[in-house]
Amino acid sequence: MKKILPALVLLSALAVLVAPLVISAQVEMAEISKCTLTHDFSAWTKVKCPASGDCLFTDTTNDCPTCCLLNTLYTVTDWIFAALIAIAGIFIIWGGVLIVMSGGAPEKVTAGRQNIVWAIIAILVALLAKAIPAIVKAMLKLG
Repeated sequence: MKKILPALVLLSALAVLVAPLVISAQVEMAEISKCTLTHDFSAWTKVKCPASGDCLFTDTTNDCPTCCLLNTLYTVTDWIFAALIAIAGIFIIWGGVLIVMSGGAPEKVTAGRQNIVWAIIAILVALLAKAIPAIVKAMLKLG
């Protein structure tokens, strides 16, 4: 019985992971012909992007693949920034609670300080994530 239960769990997990792949292999993917821009790239000089809205890949006046890639990069880094700032806030609060509730126990004070240090590191990584689009822009000489 001890060997059967882990085997059943692994087989069911495998079935859950493989089933969507099998189903998606049966459906023909539609051709992607546009993307929706959520950031404004109209002030950029090297890349021609529409101010907002849909960017069609068949458009000859705009560089839509580059605009869509940059839009995705900005969106992903915005999400990473927001998530890390939220996590850092929780860690700072938790570290403060551990320090206040430590009752003088040095290991709890150390744990609280470590939480606050990790929160500061998360804030630094979040700021780096916010700087990645500017770094890419400078490397590609787009702006």
